[in-house]
Amino acid sequence: MTDTVPNRVDNFGSKGEVPEKELTLTVETLDSHTEKLPHPTGYRILILPFVAQAVTKGGIHLSKQTLDKERLATVVGYVVELGPDAYGDLNKFPDGPWCKKGDWVIFGRYAGARFQIEGGDMRLLNDDEILAKIDNPEDILS
Repeated sequence: MTDTVPNRVDNFGSKGEVPEKELTLTVETLDSHTEKLPHPTGYRILILPFVAQAVTKGGIHLSKQTLDKERLATVVGYVVELGPDAYGDLNKFPDGPWCKKGDWVIFGRYAGARFQIEGGDMRLLNDDEILAKIDNPEDILS
């Protein structure tokens, strides 16, 4: 028999399900999607939520459903763009901005507006919904 065994299972559902399109919007591919991205207005911040790796450090392959659940529940994201008025209120932010473009940040689980564009999910948050800045998103568990 010449059948090969796949090294991972993409979907544990029934065989009749239609596979979803693969997410292509990541920090690495962000530049190729700039024409599709909205520009935040006012004091809002455009965030790209962190997407966990499909294989854990221990070598366990995670199912697509697990990855989708983690993506929706994530509280970590990459700052893509700040609106023109973000962190402009000196009374509210006397020490200056809490984050800048290119930072990894933590935000509230239900904070901001979630939306999808071709290739992935995005969030729009208010400037005061950022809770912390971090160096490595993989250090934070949802």
